Amino acid sequence: MANTGDDRRPKYQRIADTLREAIRSGEYGPGDRLPGENDLMTVHGVARMTARQALSVLRDEGVAEARKGAGVFVREFRPLRRRGIQRLARQQWGNGRSIWAADIENRSLEVDQVTVSEEAAPESVAAVLDLAEGEPVCVRRRRFVLDSKPVLLATSYLPAALVAGSAITQEDTGKGGTYARLAELGYKPVHFREEIRSRMPSSEEATQLSMSAGTPVILVCRTAFTDAARPVEINEMTLDAASYILEYDFDA
Repeated sequence: MANTGDDRRPKYQRIADTLREAIRSGEYGPGDRLPGENDLMTVHGVARMTARQALSVLRDEGVAEARKGAGVFVREFRPLRRRGIQRLARQQWGNGRSIWAADIENRSLEVDQVTVSEEAAPESVAAVLDLAEGEPVCVRRRRFVLDSKPVLLATSYLPAALVAGSAITQEDTGKGGTYARLAELGYKPVHFREEIRSRMPSSEEATQLSMSAGTPVILVCRTAFTDAARPVEINEMTLDAASYILEYDFDA
């Protein structure tokens, strides 16, 4: 909620709060053009730089997006609700469904820029997978595009000897994905650990995810374990923070 009673707040922040509240109330809907710099200068009696900063706040938060030569518009993309626990349940991948089915509902998901290679395990990966440093791993790199918007970059590492000759070494792993194939190989994942961090994106990440300036990324590193506590996969994911809501629903 806007803190309109705090006169010490910078003018641009108060203007941004006013615009944000107008978006939340429905005065401006998805795809609507927001007041431009000239409009804000006139209404609020501020300099152009102040008006520009106010609009930048909304762009940096992922609430609005600039369209060259047209102005600043309320972002149309609906954030993806990532259901961190339900998506990894065995009834998802165990029944041939993608773990994404728990998140996307009826929205359009495409996996592009898929590459699969065999590489020497980085030191950090080898340590988690209980491999010798430099031992070969199968590396799967993917970009996920939702409703035509890139939202996620993912890199998975699996012991090459464990997955050799399986569909995991192909671009299309088949129904149920990597976890279903691991189960067929006798390495069914039964436990997962996710570590979550946040930082600003590299220039390459920002380009690949078509991110607005100032938007951070969420880093999720997931490790999958068998019932013998053997780690069989590390998945390092880079998420556009403005495109996600992270949801964790569990009993006390």
